[in-house]
Amino acid sequence: MTQHTLWLLRFTYKQLKEKLTVSDSKKLFHEQFPYVIPGLYKRIVDEMLVELNLLNHQNEFIQDDLFCVGLTETFKELTKGYKPEEHLRVLFESLCNSSNFEPKKIKEASKKTLEGYKDKSLKEISILLKQKSDTNLYSSRILNLGIYLIIANATDFKDIKDPEKNKIISDIINKLNLSFNKAEKDIGIYKSSIIKMEQAKELLQEAKIKNKKEKNK
Repeated sequence: MTQHTLWLLRFTYKQLKEKLTVSDSKKLFHEQFPYVIPGLYKRIVDEMLVELNLLNHQNEFIQDDLFCVGLTETFKELTKGYKPEEHLRVLFESLCNSSNFEPKKIKEASKKTLEGYKDKSLKEISILLKQKSDTNLYSSRILNLGIYLIIANATDFKDIKDPEKNKIISDIINKLNLSFNKAEKDIGIYKSSIIKMEQAKELLQEAKIKNKKEKNK
């Protein structure tokens, strides 16, 4: 039996018997994803890994369907443009596995949940989400973003003015017994991250074009 196999066996035992530290999760992640992560995405991957590890330590944490939507959809959005694209599946699975989350179940729950809210108006989605008020939801950034992304997929979302959107989101969040102040902050940071990512991509593209022109002189 090789040293690597022994290490994996010890790690598996530790996963089953106790909570993994952030260091453990990072080591396991890099074992499962032995590729270089482009600089633009390193911070995103690291933050998601730490967040999942911390959630796994919370005894009251519940992996709700809304959480699954938040995790899969923010991952997709924040890794847009990632190269090579074929690494994304392994990257997501490694992030989940490294903190005892099951990627297959999360993807399935997310897909099923999104289908349930598909092609619905903001009013219809609001009614459906408020029906989950009796559910014991565990407040987290990922859950808040899952709720927001479902709302943002409403057929008439883009036609509604921002103040009204905020009021609807506030009503839903409060009805679910979650903190609107925290949700508002999480949504704001997420939107800002998307904008910054797009700006960074544009700058990188401009730099590549400039370097190419200089080489062709």
